[in-house]
Amino acid sequence: MAALQLDHPTASEPQPVHGRKPIIVGLYGIPGSGKSTLLKQLEQEVGHGEFAFHDGSQVIDGTVPGGLNAFQAMGKQEQEHWRQRAIGAIGKKCKDSGKVGIVAGHFMLWSEKEQAGESVCTENDLATYTHIIYLDTRPEAIMDQRLGDLERSRESTTVNHLRRWQQQEKDQLRQLCREHHILFLPVSPHLTKLDKVSVTTKVSRLLRDFQYHSEKYNAEYAKIKLDKALGARLGRPETVLVLDADKTLAAQDTGTLFWQMVSDEETLKTLFSGPLRYSYTAFRQATLLYEETANNWEFEGLCQAVAAKVTLHPEIVSLLQKAAELKHVGVIVLTSGLRRVWEKVLETASLPNNVTIIGGGRIADGIVMTGAVKGALVSRLREHHQMYVWAFGDSPLDLDMLKAADQAIVVVGDEQTRSQSMESELTTAMDDGLQARQVLLPGTGSPRLDIAKIPVVKLTDEDFLESVLRRRSPRVLIAGDRTSAKLLMTPTRNAELAGPALRTAHRQIGWYLATEFLADVIGLEKYVMPHVLGHTITGYRLAHERQTLIIALMRGGEPMAIGVNDAFPAASLAHAKHPGEIKPQHLQKSRTIILVDSVINTGKSVVEFVRHIREQYASVPIQVVANVVQNQSVLHGEFAQILEHDTKTTLVALRLSTTKFTGSGTTDTGNRLFNTTHLD
Repeated sequence: MAALQLDHPTASEPQPVHGRKPIIVGLYGIPGSGKSTLLKQLEQEVGHGEFAFHDGSQVIDGTVPGGLNAFQAMGKQEQEHWRQRAIGAIGKKCKDSGKVGIVAGHFMLWSEKEQAGESVCTENDLATYTHIIYLDTRPEAIMDQRLGDLERSRESTTVNHLRRWQQQEKDQLRQLCREHHILFLPVSPHLTKLDKVSVTTKVSRLLRDFQYHSEKYNAEYAKIKLDKALGARLGRPETVLVLDADKTLAAQDTGTLFWQMVSDEETLKTLFSGPLRYSYTAFRQATLLYEETANNWEFEGLCQAVAAKVTLHPEIVSLLQKAAELKHVGVIVLTSGLRRVWEKVLETASLPNNVTIIGGGRIADGIVMTGAVKGALVSRLREHHQMYVWAFGDSPLDLDMLKAADQAIVVVGDEQTRSQSMESELTTAMDDGLQARQVLLPGTGSPRLDIAKIPVVKLTDEDFLESVLRRRSPRVLIAGDRTSAKLLMTPTRNAELAGPALRTAHRQIGWYLATEFLADVIGLEKYVMPHVLGHTITGYRLAHERQTLIIALMRGGEPMAIGVNDAFPAASLAHAKHPGEIKPQHLQKSRTIILVDSVINTGKSVVEFVRHIREQYASVPIQVVANVVQNQSVLHGEFAQILEHDTKTTLVALRLSTTKFTGSGTTDTGNRLFNTTHLD
């Protein structure tokens, strides 16, 4: 039996959650295992300030008229009635006081003369307890204790019977606890050479963990770990790659490998396929299974052995190495498995230390990584830290984070080993709006679902890598994969559309980008306007709208510029084919300049206009608006430099494209807009 080694919560961690079901811990073990002694030692160790200690026999003695003697003379049904009343009274006291209850009691009575033991655990016990600690004393030590106990008269028995009794209790309690969502942990009082603290101290630390830890606490503490990781190791990246670990970073499942080494590879499968499913309680119980199986020293050795059996996908290694070269990209692994294993795997692979792993496996980690926590952390990266998130995952546990991310990549492994439930769960998620792509690892595998619905990408594809790793300055705003953007871009890519219909499509895009993005970038102002009922009300318009100048670049930018003007009707609209056509008098009273073009290829033309404006008016905000932008222009070159260093210049576009535009004839946007392809 492994020894527990736990840490107390620190001041920086979330505080206990009030208003939830009272924490009541059952302290079980067969007679002579030392429950009463441990209960008294715990009273001295942690005190009565936040804890209440109850010996089950004493509670019954004080509850039943006539005391314990009268209780023992009762029939089984009447005894059960008083047992239920006793635990009910304890539950009420703990709820009223807010204290954590610790109750020492019996689970089973079993005379060696009988074929089977008799359970004395009631439905009220199972409804009241939140945790059960089982004092897993060696049967030989129990026999010595029983023989040396002169205060109690105990039936003579054998060590073999005590061993059978003890195993029966543990097996039945383990199953009952899962059925009733009770956390269960056997703890051995036997000290080894590696144990640095007594069983009393171990259990008192365990009680502290039970007192503090809840699903809400878990979620808040995970956020604290994320924020610390960003501050300590990752800095402030623009883009974060968030990856699951097992069957995503590598084909192996490290939990299965761990349990193959120590006992039964089905241990976790049995837990998660049982009544607890993949709940917070199930993951907490998994943590207690690891605590039960190995002490810290043994656990470290097992993690090392498991890590040695793991081979990272080469494509994943390459991606992480490329990300490490870029300061604006961070990498976070959110593992529902064993954090320590994955730390060792990445260390062995000699990957750069910019990869942060957040996960559990031991109580001292403070968290369990549920699917909901993964989703919440990705949402925090996006909403609180304002980062662009790519999420990579393989199983239903990853769907929350895939949904919360800006870009979702489903990792699809070998058909024989990949998650069998993911197919249906993924279908449901996509029906609910998830937009995702899939990567096959290894590349010879078969895809999930219809590739038209969830396209296949390759991690080694240059265009894909560039889309993942490119700079995402807050001054580059792309509508991209939004549903509305997809509808708006479709007519512009239809080769059969030209002339007035295409100009209308571009005009709509201009209005959309103005209302959806420019209004946020520039800001709004209030003004008073008449209401239809005769009184005045407050309305909103673009900040300094009358001092805003919209400039359509060449004829291709005109339809979109008109759409922007539709959104901001008080703004001025001008046309310019060359930068020199913008005169000082055009800029003198302008508070904002909006440059509009349909297509930005290299960005050379826009750069010339920006530089010309800056020579005359260095501080005026410039908003560059386009339908489509070649992605290389915002990654490299002069336009990218302006976007990176000129804090008053912003790019707003409907979409980025990897295609280089050298339009002429029927492919030239200006010709298509004005039906002049035959004149070119």
